[in-house]
Amino acid sequence: MQAIVLVGGEGTRLRPLTADVPKPAVTLVDRPFLAYAIEWLAAHGVTEVVLACGFLPDALREALAGEEERAGVAITYYAEPEPLGTAGAIRFAADSLGDRLEDRFLALNGDVLADLDLSALLRAHEERGARATIALHPVADSAAYGLVSCDEEGAVLEFREKTGEPVPGRINAGAYVLERDVLDLVPAGKAVSIEREVFPRLVGDGLHGLVLEGYWMDIGTPERYLQASWDILEGRVETRVEPTTAGMLVAADAVIAEEASVGPRAIVSPGCRIEAGAEVADSVLLDGCTVGRDALVSGSILAPGAEVEAGAALRNAVVGRDERVPG
Repeated sequence: MQAIVLVGGEGTRLRPLTADVPKPAVTLVDRPFLAYAIEWLAAHGVTEVVLACGFLPDALREALAGEEERAGVAITYYAEPEPLGTAGAIRFAADSLGDRLEDRFLALNGDVLADLDLSALLRAHEERGARATIALHPVADSAAYGLVSCDEEGAVLEFREKTGEPVPGRINAGAYVLERDVLDLVPAGKAVSIEREVFPRLVGDGLHGLVLEGYWMDIGTPERYLQASWDILEGRVETRVEPTTAGMLVAADAVIAEEASVGPRAIVSPGCRIEAGAEVADSVLLDGCTVGRDALVSGSILAPGAEVEAGAALRNAVVGRDERVPG
């Protein structure tokens, strides 16, 4: 089974974390964000992950070095020559595979953390004889999302644009099973949206949806990045991460002064140093960060090499790579 994963976005809402690395390569807890999706796909029988890349593809390849062996899948990289939209990117990756593309494959947005049952999605697609099947996820607040309506057999009836109203509903979770012939609806080399241009054309012509319970989150903002980190460390999403304690991950080589306070939620990555009197709470320190004496870091994310000087107070902030926060 093949899966085409769309990883072409720049992750602008996560800057400065994504200023010099693509969003899928940003560390989430203890591994590149995209590694979670690769492990998720492998758990559901995927043997080849095809990455449709855009922004900084070499950095993504470097970040995922060794992931093929860890996850037990082949990883293939194809760099888009220009932004092609969701459907255009799938078509580009499919054309790049050529005759190796299977007649049925998975396609996913690469910007979500999830543990939804993709095996159930594949079974439903097969049983219904569908051309395309969308994973749907129930949310309590659909204000930021469009909604999908289906009949009792799961056939999609309509797509409703986001209304801004905080009402419950079923949203497109960004995971699809597609028959190869769906690509005939996508002109090669053109920017095309699968959500706005392809799926509406398939309503009444083999488009189905399946509601999948479980964990699902778009980590596109600093707030969601932090929430996803705590969800991983507190076991709300199925991953291979082994926390130090619930809500905490402290690297073995991190240096934390006895007089420092860390937690109850925190990630302290390899090479970090936290000096006496410092307080770190509800924050992520990526590789090689320093928090000086009597400094406060709360609700914040520090990119690799960042330094919070002695006596500084940092709240609800994102600090870029190698930046210094003066005391």
